[in-house]
Amino acid sequence: MVSGATGYVAGWLVKKLLEEGITVHAAVRSPDNKEKTGHLDLMAGETPGMIKYFKADLLSSGSYKDAMKGCELVFHTASPFTTHVDDPQKELIEPAVKGTINVLECVNNTPSVKRVVLTSSCAAIYTDAIDTINAPGGRITEDVWNTTASIDYQPYSLSKTLAEKKAWEIAGAQNQWDLVVINPSLVLGPPLNPKSTTSESFSILKQFGDGTMKWGAPKMGVGLVDVRDVAEAHFRAGFMPASNGRYITAAHSTDFLEMAKALHKKFGENYPLPKKAIPKWLLMLVGPMVNPLFSRKFIKNNINVPWRADNSKVKKELNMDFRPMVETLNDSFRVMVAEGAI
Repeated sequence: MVSGATGYVAGWLVKKLLEEGITVHAAVRSPDNKEKTGHLDLMAGETPGMIKYFKADLLSSGSYKDAMKGCELVFHTASPFTTHVDDPQKELIEPAVKGTINVLECVNNTPSVKRVVLTSSCAAIYTDAIDTINAPGGRITEDVWNTTASIDYQPYSLSKTLAEKKAWEIAGAQNQWDLVVINPSLVLGPPLNPKSTTSESFSILKQFGDGTMKWGAPKMGVGLVDVRDVAEAHFRAGFMPASNGRYITAAHSTDFLEMAKALHKKFGENYPLPKKAIPKWLLMLVGPMVNPLFSRKFIKNNINVPWRADNSKVKKELNMDFRPMVETLNDSFRVMVAEGAI
């Protein structure tokens, strides 16, 4: 079973499962919405696997029961991803935590389930880039938990932290199934459903291409990973018996300016991509006025601060190799251009 099967990461995971000849129980909010499920139907028609849709809602208790029936492996990928919210408690924290509880309670009541692979985030490990270099050894590992996010500061990170902690708590209280968690950094790469280019992950690329940042890009430290690699990590976490615990799934330590520069070779002639860094002092001055997320605290903790993570566990235990950053960015940008999103 895959929760949130129409999602960005989930789409590539479903594709992989279908290619392997597996029957996928796709748990989605609107099974009859062909705009959301059409790309999955298309893949099912071209692969040896089968897809079956089930109506389920993160906030509806017991709604995953039918979708889970007879399944040995559950991928829980559904969770809200947005940073623009009016009520973080209601829009981020409750759906993330309650959704996790609802899915895992259904797992507890489904004897066939032996393993759950949960999509968490590196946001459950850190809030700001400064946290990564302040971590033991100067980089985050799977042993680190986010302690700096709050309802008032980076509530998305808080929602991911609380949801993952709840998952480990529920997993630890039983012995029917085991839990494996994937913690991706910023995920980019081509969406299987082109409509996904409106999602939060793509807003930064849109700003590179539409001239918003033509005067300069912030050197904001982030981790980056390709959506296809994240899906592959989920698949391996599900089917490799020895996989266990958390996996930081991040390929590259980079920043926004470096990402923009990686696009120059292919797209620099036709799009006003940023070529230089916007100074930190200038961001301090205008950032809070331009974007409420760019508070002085945020700028201080993320701009000109490198992002550091240890991804050796996912490489060693799941035998993961990652795509080059330029491939991920070019493939993402190309889809956005084709869809008229830039």
